[in-house]
Amino acid sequence: MSFNAFHDDDVEAPRRLTRRRDLEAEQYAYDTDPDAPPEGDRWSSWDGASHGPKPRPDWVITDLGAVEADLGVLKTGKEADVHLVRRWVPGSPDRDVLMAGKRYRSSKHRMFHRDSGYLEGRRVRKSRETRAIRTRTSFGKELISGLWAFAEFETLARLWDEGLPVPYPVQMSDDEMLMEFIGSPDGQAAPRLAQVRPDPALLPGLFEQLREAMLRLAELGWAHGDLSPYNVLLDGEGDAARLVLIDWPQVVDVIGNPHGPEFLERDARNMCEWFTRRGYAVDDGLLLGDLIAAATSRW
Repeated sequence: MSFNAFHDDDVEAPRRLTRRRDLEAEQYAYDTDPDAPPEGDRWSSWDGASHGPKPRPDWVITDLGAVEADLGVLKTGKEADVHLVRRWVPGSPDRDVLMAGKRYRSSKHRMFHRDSGYLEGRRVRKSRETRAIRTRTSFGKELISGLWAFAEFETLARLWDEGLPVPYPVQMSDDEMLMEFIGSPDGQAAPRLAQVRPDPALLPGLFEQLREAMLRLAELGWAHGDLSPYNVLLDGEGDAARLVLIDWPQVVDVIGNPHGPEFLERDARNMCEWFTRRGYAVDDGLLLGDLIAAATSRW
């Protein structure tokens, strides 16, 4: 027996044992809970959730017979963790999709020290709720958590409708938003700009993509509020590479928020500094001027 053959058998034996145990566990779960799905961790969470804008992309699976599985954590953050979620229809190989599941922390496990500046200009319907948010009572913190989550979902829905480069928001439940996974079919997430050094020849085109997105956002009266190379994904390679803007819970009303111009200035500075460091010098002052002009043009 060759070493390679011995090695393969040595690896495959525990794999077969592990797979048999998994199948036994699935059968046990099905036998003890007849309502459990035949595959995956759970039934599809589509029913009962708030849904993204129509027309939906063809890859969105709405079948109530679909199942889901959590494939692990893509990113951890102060306000939420992002998981890789698979949804598929058992027995239908062409009905299988990966999504990003953003799970928001409860008010007991998130940080509120930087919320006040972003929340200025946002309105809630009841004066009691406004007071609770301002004084940061337990009830107020729960409201803030909800505002962050649903603000992000509603923002993504609006921006998708407007054609901006953002992930499609599939659905929103109480504490999780499922959205388009930006990456490869095997689950490899697209890198953040902060992690890459693109070919210098690609930088002018990438900057123009960014500039167009920021100008369109300003025309809608908004600033990202926390835009940086860590919140921009580079999807694809070469001339086909595109920028995708992510992480929108802190979106700022540029006109309604008295700090709106400051957020615009910081977003422009953060991004222009990255391009300049990569060898493509751009003027953040010129970009800021264009953004302010775009934001005030509708008034």
